[in-house]
Amino acid sequence: MSTALVLFRRDLRLTDNPALNAACAAHAQVLPVFIHAPDEDGEWTAGAASRWWLHHSLAALDNRLRVQHAGLHLRQGDTLDVLRELIRSSGATAVYWNRLYEPASIARDTRIKSALQDDGIAVHSHNAALWCEPWQIATQQGQPYKVFTPYWRNLCSQLQATESLPVPHVPGWRELPDDLPLAALELLPRIAWAGGLSEHWQPGEAGAQELLEIFGDDAIGDYAHARDLPARHGTSRLSPHLHFGEISARQIHFDLDRRAQRVDAKRRPDIEPYLRELGWREFAHHLLFHFPHTPTANFNPRFNDFSWAPPNQALLTRWQRGRTGIPLVDAGMRELWHTGWMHNRVRMIVGSFLTKNLRQHWQHGARWFWDTLVDADLANNTLGWQWVAGCGADAAPYFRVFNPVTQAKRFDPEGHYLRRWLPELADAPLALLHEPWRDADLLKRSGYPAPMVDLGQSRQLALDAYGALAR
Repeated sequence: MSTALVLFRRDLRLTDNPALNAACAAHAQVLPVFIHAPDEDGEWTAGAASRWWLHHSLAALDNRLRVQHAGLHLRQGDTLDVLRELIRSSGATAVYWNRLYEPASIARDTRIKSALQDDGIAVHSHNAALWCEPWQIATQQGQPYKVFTPYWRNLCSQLQATESLPVPHVPGWRELPDDLPLAALELLPRIAWAGGLSEHWQPGEAGAQELLEIFGDDAIGDYAHARDLPARHGTSRLSPHLHFGEISARQIHFDLDRRAQRVDAKRRPDIEPYLRELGWREFAHHLLFHFPHTPTANFNPRFNDFSWAPPNQALLTRWQRGRTGIPLVDAGMRELWHTGWMHNRVRMIVGSFLTKNLRQHWQHGARWFWDTLVDADLANNTLGWQWVAGCGADAAPYFRVFNPVTQAKRFDPEGHYLRRWLPELADAPLALLHEPWRDADLLKRSGYPAPMVDLGQSRQLALDAYGALAR
């Protein structure tokens, strides 16, 4: 009776799981395994919010497997050593996994695959995360893309709404010695902050499906407009589920396309704007694969000479805690702290404020997001921060400095988002809500801080610094 190990990583689902399906089709006994090996992620080991999510996602996956009278074998330690131990104790002749695309993961998986093959073990890897592998899309000259629009055109020409792989029966599961309880991985942060995450999220495959149902039923028809309004649930909020592989881009595409086809053509929602956002996710992985140095280095090397302001921990702390005195920036940073998530437009605004108005290096923002976002993803985080700082691929031009007041008045005109996250300004008159510094008495009564910088002056200083670089 042949036995295979299926190594789960960030593919924590049973539906549309190519590695699991392949193993179940080829072997009489399949043992699902998760190995906690944070040191193998290098300097990008998971942050606190990601560890919280991972704990609950692993619990959800184990519960789903137990419905099939199976379960998840939990271990920790060096992945290769643990796999060899599991192979010895189970008699497995093959290992299956779905691919990861971060530089440290690629190097680790390449080393493990070679070592196991030398041991006589078959190793099978699959794509469970992306529509297309990063190396499958190239320019006519065979080079990686650096601009999104032509990349998206190429990707679109290959996209098809393909039905998901079904949930397989996991055959022949059995207990193994030395399995760990989930608590032994010590993933949960020992701070009360995590309580807010539980109020807003349901990690796991069921939570992902529920959000997809809600989005497909209600928000997709108005997505092109509502996605820019932070006070509304106009986006899918599927990003953390995608990161942890509790749902796939293929599942989302097929579900939305199926829903659209069922609606009369005159009322059919345009799903392309949302698919385009998933395309940015693909583009981020494309860039990270071809330019693996970019999580810590400027994509555009000209920015190596940019005149960043000296690191200022006092400024950074006020930014992190939502005490800058700029309402939209503070609302976004408090939303992040309380929920582990932030609306995408607001992410651009708080990033612009940090890198341009405060002229703090984008790495400070990337590191904070990495620790506090439940959807912290190395590819997306790198693309987003380099984009807003102006030093990345297809980046915002250096002279684009988001004005938080203008943005708030345009996208939160009634102040619902600001009032939700800035309770001290909840009773402020709308005429002052976006610019409370115009009334010194309001600041004194509310305890809301005065602005830490003048938006106009700091914008000009940023433009001067960028202008010097441009010359």
